[in-house]
Amino acid sequence: MTSVPLISVFNVDDSLKVTDKHIPLPAVFSAPIRPDIVHFVHSNIAKNRRQAHAVHPQAGMQHSAESWGTGRAVARIPRVAGSGTHRSGQAAFGNMVRKGRMFAPIKVWRRWHRRVNIKQKRHAAASAVAATGIVPLLLARGHRISQVPNIPLVVEDRLESYEKTKDAVAFLKRFGAFEDVQKVISSKVIRAGVGKARNKKYRVRKGPLIVYFNENAKLTQAFRNVPGVEVVNVNRLNLLQLAPGSQLGRFVIWTQSAFAQLDKLFGTYRYTSVLKDGYQLLRPLVSNADIAKIINSNEVQEKVRQAKVHQSRHDVQKKNPLKNSKALDVLNPAAKLARAAARAENEKNRKTQKKIKKDKALKKASRKHFGTIQKNLNDASTRAIEEEKDIKVKYFQVQRSAADAPEK
Repeated sequence: MTSVPLISVFNVDDSLKVTDKHIPLPAVFSAPIRPDIVHFVHSNIAKNRRQAHAVHPQAGMQHSAESWGTGRAVARIPRVAGSGTHRSGQAAFGNMVRKGRMFAPIKVWRRWHRRVNIKQKRHAAASAVAATGIVPLLLARGHRISQVPNIPLVVEDRLESYEKTKDAVAFLKRFGAFEDVQKVISSKVIRAGVGKARNKKYRVRKGPLIVYFNENAKLTQAFRNVPGVEVVNVNRLNLLQLAPGSQLGRFVIWTQSAFAQLDKLFGTYRYTSVLKDGYQLLRPLVSNADIAKIINSNEVQEKVRQAKVHQSRHDVQKKNPLKNSKALDVLNPAAKLARAAARAENEKNRKTQKKIKKDKALKKASRKHFGTIQKNLNDASTRAIEEEKDIKVKYFQVQRSAADAPEK
C-alpha cells in the first residue's frame, strides 16, 4: 500500500513543473492488496462478455447406422449399413469415432454468464486501484515506467481537453509513458489457435490507462488511436481494465478531478462511500506488514518465553533393530552369538575356498608341466623315427648302387 501523504499535480505541458495544488492521497490507496478476491471476481465477470454458441444439433448423427449386436467379435458401437464402399461397416454416432458427434454437444442454453456480489466487485476494484500506486507491482506486470516522474501520476485537468492524437503522443513522451506504448507496439503477434479467424487475429500487451472525470471530455478521441492506451471515466472504473488478466499493477494516469473523486467513490476508513451506498473500505488484515519487526519488537519479546536450549525432543531415540545391531541384541541376546557363528563360518569357508583355489592352481600347473614334458617326448621320438627312416633310405640306396655296379 502507498503511504505518501500528499500527491503532486503535474503540469500537462512540462513534466518537470509541479502545480501549486497538492491532493491528499485517497484512502483507497491504503486498501489491502487481495489477489484472491481480484482473481475470483475477474474470472467471473470476464465470462459476461461471452456470446452463446453451439454445434449443429444433428452434427455427427446423420448416418444410417445400427449396431451389429454381440457374437461377431466387434464392438457394439453402431455401424454404417450397406456394402461395397469403405464407409460401410465403419462406426458412427459415438464421440470416439470418425465423423461422430462430440461428447456433450454445446447448447446455446448453457450458463454463459456469472453473477458476482456487488461488495466483492467493489473490494476487488479498490484493491486494484491500490495496486496501481505500488511501483514493484507495476514493474512486475511489465510496464515501462523508469522515466515516469511519479507513481501515482496525477496531471492537470487540461489533459481532458486534448483532441488531437499528436498532442496525446507528445504528452506521453513528455511524461516518459511512451516507452510503455512502444512496448505495446513491439509486442504485437499473431494469435495462436483458431481465434485468429474470429476477428481477433493479433494479440498485444496493455499500455497506460487514462482515468478522467468530465463526462464530456474530448481526450477519448485523442487517445483512441494510440496502441495499448485505454481511457475510462473514474465513475466507471472497471476491474477488467484496472487488472487485466487478474494481474494487479496497471499503469494509470489520473487527471486531478478524477484523483480527487476517489474518496467520494470508495470512501475512507472514517466515512462510508458517498456514491456507493453503504460501502466501507476493506480493512487490512495487519496494519504493519513487517512481521519480523513485530516479532522482534520489545512489546512482543517481553511476553515471549525464552527459547529452550539443549532440550532433546525424545528421552530415548528409537532405533531400528533391523539396522542397528545393539538394538537387536537387546531384543534378541542370541543374535550376537549368531553373528559370531556366522563370522566364524564365513572365515572357515574363506580359508576352505582359498585352499581349494590353491589346489586347483597346483593341479593346473602340474597338468601344464606334464603336458609340456609329454610334448617334448613326442617331438623327440618323432625326430628319432624320422632320422632312423632317413638312415634306412640311405642304406638301401647304397646297397642298390653297389648291386648295379658289376652289371655295367
